[in-house]
Amino acid sequence: MSAQPARRIALDVVMAVRDSDAYANLLLPVRLGRAKLSEADAGLATELTYGTLRMQGYYDRVIAIAAGRPVEKIDPPILDVLRLACHQLLSMRVAQHAAVDESVELAKTVGSNSAVGFVNGVLRTITRTDADEWRSRVLAEAATGEERLALEYSHPLWVTRAFRQVLTAEGREAELEALLAADNVAPRVSLAALPGESSVDELDAHAAEFSPVGAILDGGDPLRLPAVKDGRARVQDEGSQLAALALSRVRPIEQGEQWLDLCAGPGGKAALLAAEAQVGGAVLTANELVPARAELVRKALAVFPTPPEVWELDGTTVGGLYPGAFDRILLDAPCTGLGALRRRPEARWRKQPSDVAGLGNLQAKLLASAIAALKPGGVLAYVTCSPHAAETKSIVASVLRKTEGVERLDTPAVLQSIVREPLDLPEASHVQLWPHRHGTDAMFIQLLAKPA
Repeated sequence: MSAQPARRIALDVVMAVRDSDAYANLLLPVRLGRAKLSEADAGLATELTYGTLRMQGYYDRVIAIAAGRPVEKIDPPILDVLRLACHQLLSMRVAQHAAVDESVELAKTVGSNSAVGFVNGVLRTITRTDADEWRSRVLAEAATGEERLALEYSHPLWVTRAFRQVLTAEGREAELEALLAADNVAPRVSLAALPGESSVDELDAHAAEFSPVGAILDGGDPLRLPAVKDGRARVQDEGSQLAALALSRVRPIEQGEQWLDLCAGPGGKAALLAAEAQVGGAVLTANELVPARAELVRKALAVFPTPPEVWELDGTTVGGLYPGAFDRILLDAPCTGLGALRRRPEARWRKQPSDVAGLGNLQAKLLASAIAALKPGGVLAYVTCSPHAAETKSIVASVLRKTEGVERLDTPAVLQSIVREPLDLPEASHVQLWPHRHGTDAMFIQLLAKPA
């Protein structure tokens, strides 16, 4: 007997994420395409992969209790097998004997005979206790309510605390549990119809709640839609659409405006900005330092008759090289990605608090560079796919303290004038979108202006 292909693919992807820093959302579709699995088996592989990565922290507690040893003492590939098994036993309607037998077969491909016996023994122990009792046993280890939420919803404690801090500042601390729960639900497939190239009406989908160019696909492969296949519409989170539109629609476009997407990879926001620029008579330039990501940007922009130029400059130098050159600048800053845990679940285990500090230095330099590159009278959008205060409000505040003549614009008012339905936003100069409240990634958007 050999392991079922769907489970083998899930194990391969989970191992690659742990061992090689692979991204599940990039690797899994490739593996599924090669394997040519049935729709049901592809669905199983997808649920196994993403479910295991999301709930890894919780499953590690279960495994540690069942094995009687810390997970750090377990050979990593065998631990991956156990994590996949836990997802089947505790969160899916998979027959126990099938989950155990298939996991033992997987263990044979990555471990010794003794490791196979260990897997069998741990899983037999897990099956003797139902999911509700396991939940009670794991949560009983929590010392505080905050730790209990982190355990139950499988988020690192430091991430849970960071989310609580931001929600508390909004007066919405009671929403923390809803936010953590939303991070563990697969996002809907959002599409963006590029203005001038396609329309929402031609997509086999229903209009998005907020984005005027957005649509929600109820199911099926987006590439079956001609507009998506041709690049005239794109798969793009509604929050990302709103971040780009906040800049492009902050005011009417004047013919010949020069726009810059400073950190453009992989190109989703650049494509939407390019479409808006084309319709309004502006000229977009995209910049992306990493060559492979720059190629992705070029691919995203290839749909246009005259594709925007793509630079490969260090974004922190652009302000010095092109002072006062651009009317509108998007700075979608490199960040921890803590706002996209629904679609990149492994990010929660990859990042550490120290990453926030390291990125903060880069974010501040990029923002200072973007301000220097902005024309008098120009508008800049500082955007991150992270709600962490140290990557958002703190960066803007620290840079503005050292920069004269730049002001925050009323970003909520700008977005409310753009969206189809009003957004639930607390009083602030910035916008913080949330998966539990808006159904988007947790996108932070702050518009800044340089007086004419």
